[in-house]
Amino acid sequence: MTGEVVEFLQPRPGQVILDCTLGEGGHALRLLPLLAPGGFLLGLDRDDSAPAVAEQKLAGYGELLRIERANYTELEEALGRAGIESVDGVLFDLGVNSSQLDNADRGFSFQNDGPLDMRMDTAAGQTAADLVNRSNRKDLEWLIREYGEERFAGRISRRIVEERGKNPIRTTGRLAKIISRAVPGRGKIHPATRTFQALRLEVNQELDCLNRALPLAREILRPGGRICLIAFHSLEDRIVKHTFRRWAGEEKVKILTRKPVRPREEEVRTNPRSRSARLRAAEKI
Repeated sequence: MTGEVVEFLQPRPGQVILDCTLGEGGHALRLLPLLAPGGFLLGLDRDDSAPAVAEQKLAGYGELLRIERANYTELEEALGRAGIESVDGVLFDLGVNSSQLDNADRGFSFQNDGPLDMRMDTAAGQTAADLVNRSNRKDLEWLIREYGEERFAGRISRRIVEERGKNPIRTTGRLAKIISRAVPGRGKIHPATRTFQALRLEVNQELDCLNRALPLAREILRPGGRICLIAFHSLEDRIVKHTFRRWAGEEKVKILTRKPVRPREEEVRTNPRSRSARLRAAEKI
């Protein structure tokens, strides 16, 4: 949704944009030419490999760009290191990118068998395997139901506990098979989809990070500056919706998107993974 991001952020020459989820630089590639001359984009990403790809893609922008490997909860520190006090626009593109999903070694997807990892920062924190093999059944059930919005959370958690009692669950393929055997029938999506989403959200503390980062992002926005968020999960979108509504009630922002903006049909055709994207934007008063 790069076109929609440009539409809502309205980048202009000389402005400063904070891209909190740089990824491989797709949005930055569209934004940077619109900031010249005199503008600046600071890109953050906590993933190990994405910043290196972005550096190559954006190599021609020199002093217009700074890339840091950092969690967006650390945005104030990153801005301080760059000598920036406030910005004209903030972008969050939440979730995982295609390269993360396609790399079996990262463990985000059940499409290809790989280690059950799911960490965005592979140098820190517990893996999905740790979570699956160490959590008690009730905690697993709660996690899968609340974060995955999975109605068969009880059946799935019981089957996971049974199977890990035989052998620890270490791979995405084995976990997907366990879940598939626990879920009756077949719906439109793979039976493991919601459970994998729940595990990823917990492993990376994504909802907590979003709740912590949103007020920080609003604080560093200049009056008239805009914040734009793309969410792929209903829980993330709900956090953004309620946060924006609360701020609007406190007369801190003006909401620019009455309803979430969805990707155009042509984008979904060329990139099916974009179909669940929801974009919301607000302007600081």
